[in-house]
Amino acid sequence: MAAINREPMTAPHRTRNDAVLAMGVAVLAVAIALMGGEGTWPDPLGWTLLLAGHVPLVWRRRSPVVALLGVAACVAPYHALDNNHALPIPATLLALYTVAATGTVRRTLLTGVAVLGPTVIINGLTNPKGALEFLRISGWIIAILFIGIDVRFYRRYVASIVERAERAERTREEEARRRVAEERLRIARDLHDLLAHSITLIGVQTSVAAHVLTADPERLDRKAVAQALDDIAGTCRTARGELRTTLEVLRAHDAVVGVGTDLGAGAGSGSGSGDMRGPLPGIDGLAGLAESGRVAGAKVELSVRADGIPPSVGAAAYRIVQEALTNAVRHGGREDLTVRVGLWTADGALRVSVTDDGTGGDADAGGGADPSDGTPGFGLVGMRERARSVGGTLDAGPCPAEGFEVTATLPLSRKDEAR
Repeated sequence: MAAINREPMTAPHRTRNDAVLAMGVAVLAVAIALMGGEGTWPDPLGWTLLLAGHVPLVWRRRSPVVALLGVAACVAPYHALDNNHALPIPATLLALYTVAATGTVRRTLLTGVAVLGPTVIINGLTNPKGALEFLRISGWIIAILFIGIDVRFYRRYVASIVERAERAERTREEEARRRVAEERLRIARDLHDLLAHSITLIGVQTSVAAHVLTADPERLDRKAVAQALDDIAGTCRTARGELRTTLEVLRAHDAVVGVGTDLGAGAGSGSGSGDMRGPLPGIDGLAGLAESGRVAGAKVELSVRADGIPPSVGAAAYRIVQEALTNAVRHGGREDLTVRVGLWTADGALRVSVTDDGTGGDADAGGGADPSDGTPGFGLVGMRERARSVGGTLDAGPCPAEGFEVTATLPLSRKDEAR
């Protein structure tokens, strides 16, 4: 079966194998001659023609038609000398089979006509009454040609199955790599959102504690200092929990692949949870973000008018609001900063708006820039990727009067998910 399934034109060591096969067929012809039977025993010239007719079989797969012509060139005078007609039959049938198994159906039919025509003419001239002999000869030729055609189609069928299996395997591997890459990109965005938000809050809270300590040393407000330090500790605990969750996903490669299979759902690490199986952050967690912003010294006004939001859309909205609040607190540039956060549904989409009345922020800076050296960050880039991950759009830029505004439109249903 391995020999039948293998493509003959690309098989390894085909010339060597065909040489061995030609020698075996020649031995078979000699064995048939030794067993006797009808026909004249070949003379020296007949043996020479018979054995020479097996030589072209060595190159039968390299040039099937040329090999057949070589066999015919030796076999035709052999038969004309009225030698034993049964001896060259194995070599002739093998050459015919090779032409049929390696060529097109059209070439095979033309070959059959070219072989049967002279055979019929010669048989009619030498044996006019031998109709049964004619049927026997033509039947063998037609049968061998059909066997070759059938084997050729079978090989093409097996090759197509193998090719589809290999293509499916490559597709699975590429899909797995793509999902892993997308999952790692999502994890990188989560880390950016988490660290930028937490470090910003810690920095603001530390500044508050330092201000309380240095503003009036004689009248130190111990309660305010303790509250600031407690807020810092709480922020650190929350950040540590989310960071542990993200790192656990990174350490477990199988978990990354498993979670990657649900990328369409926008899976993200649970907010403030050390459990990889925790719930996705969503609009229910916006109150906690607003409270964090208030602790950092900003006045946060939160308005949520949305119910039944898909988890993927809710997670994207949460991360967008988190990054927008972080940028507002970091770049607001005023102590009485006010940030207005609004979420509502309209026209089959969740609308997100985060507006502040600060004096900082630049749409060209990329968001999340370090104010100490002006290095552009990745805040706006990350927010736009969050929006695109659920098929939405995001716009950000300075307000006409003052401040900075981030708006996003996140569809509640996606065509690719519906399919």
